[in-house]
Amino acid sequence: MKKLFIAAAFAAALPTAALSQDTAPDGTPAFGIEPYVGVLGGYHTFDKDSEFGSPRGGRMNGGLVSGVAGVNIPLGPVFVGAEGNASKGFGDIDWEYGVRGRVGARAGDSGMVFASAGYQWVNGKRGYSDQKDWIYGVGVEVGPKDIGLSGITGNSGVRVRLQAETYDFDSIRPMAGVIFHF
Repeated sequence: MKKLFIAAAFAAALPTAALSQDTAPDGTPAFGIEPYVGVLGGYHTFDKDSEFGSPRGGRMNGGLVSGVAGVNIPLGPVFVGAEGNASKGFGDIDWEYGVRGRVGARAGDSGMVFASAGYQWVNGKRGYSDQKDWIYGVGVEVGPKDIGLSGITGNSGVRVRLQAETYDFDSIRPMAGVIFHF
């Protein structure tokens, strides 16, 4: 019971700390909704011991072109959000799609650092099965102000994203692309 009381007190204090700031580090309002869309490219390679098996004696892998859409909710210098993705694969991967939650911190004038977790569906081809499981990741987004181009888009606009994810700790999925914030 004591732990529950401490957790409740901590949870009640969190919004108060976040409410003390009225703007985020990049000058935008500290609270609101920030939708975004983006296009990423990368490569997904699975371990031989993954749930996809090894029907041809190798491991499942392939290139990806991914579209993402999501929303961030800023809470002062930190944010929470949700994101969906759909990816067309090449090689052994036909399609990938999923949803994930994100939590992170704003960095510099227009950047962010985040961690994500969610659920991913992967459709294999060339004898590989279709599977679904948890996906975890980390990433950064860098805006124009952080690389010396502050007059181009303002606070919202274009950001470059680099991220790395793992499908149930059986793969590595590095991705890079462009995110358009509104």
